[in-house]
Order: sequence, then structure tokens, then C-alpha cells
Amino acid sequence: MAEVFTIRLRVWRQPGPQAPGRFVDYTVPNVNPHMSFLEMLDVLNEDLTLRGEAPIEFDHDCREGICGACGVVINGIAHGPNARTATCQLHMRDYRDGDTIVVEPWRARAFPVIRDLVVDRTAFDRIIAAGGYVSANTGAAPDANAIQIPKEDADEAFDYAACIGCGACVAACPNSSASLFTGSKVAHLALMPQGSPERKRRVAAMVAQMSDEGFGDCSNHAECEAVCPKGISIAAIALMRREYVKSVFG
Repeated sequence: MAEVFTIRLRVWRQPGPQAPGRFVDYTVPNVNPHMSFLEMLDVLNEDLTLRGEAPIEFDHDCREGICGACGVVINGIAHGPNARTATCQLHMRDYRDGDTIVVEPWRARAFPVIRDLVVDRTAFDRIIAAGGYVSANTGAAPDANAIQIPKEDADEAFDYAACIGCGACVAACPNSSASLFTGSKVAHLALMPQGSPERKRRVAAMVAQMSDEGFGDCSNHAECEAVCPKGISIAAIALMRREYVKSVFG
């Protein structure tokens, strides 16, 4: 049997978007090192429910590092201390008996708090919607090799397409910029021939929507790249900027 230990938590509690929030201290005994971080929160919530207290609200879905819903700030770092790891993939074996862990939501004007650790990330959805659709002819599917694409372009496009839209880049950026997210979405389509017909309109619309949502500007701190659970490079931002200049002046 794995050795269990005790963790102390300081968790941001906020009952609603307009209500004031505060940190609340909790003690979680019998933490198994094989638990994920979210499973540890589940255990705490079960205890709070049995005591007649409101459980801590937090987002999650797949718990496999795919959807990005789980994101919170852990001890000041989006998704926690491990590189290329979503919150749901963080395990309690990374902590020790008696450790204090501070847990809070993403902090950004464009991500208003709904309750506790849950924020409204629909600003990302509106940026995607502003980009529109990729033109594609209807009818039978073409042969896989009908359009010749250099492997290096395909590989780079897939790297950018790995973005799961978790928002860690925004939470980590001192300017609350969404440039890495938007850049990734622009880049993976700009690199593929299927995305070429709308590429100028797409980048202009997405950058404008990003600004309208209240995200800040990128100032190349690269904190976004450091916390991205998929390790997406800030080269996506440079590509987005080039695409934007071409759309305006090209």
C-alpha cells in the first residue's frame, strides 16, 4: 500500500461573478501519491459535502490532458510545476507531507470568474468563430495524396494544431495576451493549402476579435510557451504577425 500523507490547500472561493472572493484554507489527510491533482480535489469535495459545506467548483472533462478544461493556477504556475502537463495529469507524488498548495483560477479580464476556480473561456470560442470556415468542395473524398504537402510544413501545422485551448497562455502572460492561442489557430491553417483561400480574411478577423475580447498584447515574455501543456512554440505568434501584415498590406 502506498504511503499516505497530508496536504494543506489554500483555495480561491468566489460564489459568483460579481461577488467578492477570498482564499480559504483546507486540510486534506490521507492523500495517496498515486492520486491525480483533480482526484485529490474530489476527495476534499466529498468531505465538504458530508460536512454540509459547498464543494469547490472546478472545470474538468476528459481528465486525459486532451480537452484543456481542467486548467487552474497552482502555486503561481498555470497547470502546476511540471512542464507540458495539464492539471489533470499532475499527480500528488510531486508533493510531500505537509506541503501547502495555493490553487486559484485563471486571472484575466477576458476570463471572468463564474464561481471558485471556474472561469468563462467563451472568448476563445468567439475568436475561433471569427476565423470562419475552410473552403472545401462537396462530393467524394479526394485521394489522401491528391495535394502534395511538404512533410516539414505538415509537421509544423500539426504541432500548432495540438493547441487544446486551455487558456494557460493567457493566465501566465503578464499582459493576459491570447496571442499564442490565436497564433496557433492561425498558423496551422496558414501552413496548409486547404487554409489558403481565406487566410487573409481569417487572420484579420481573429486578431480583431482577440482585441475586442480584452486580451492584452504580446510583449515576448514567453511565459505562454513555458506553461503550454502541449509545448507550442511562440514561433506561432511570429507567424501570426507575418500573416497579419500580409493581410493588411499585402
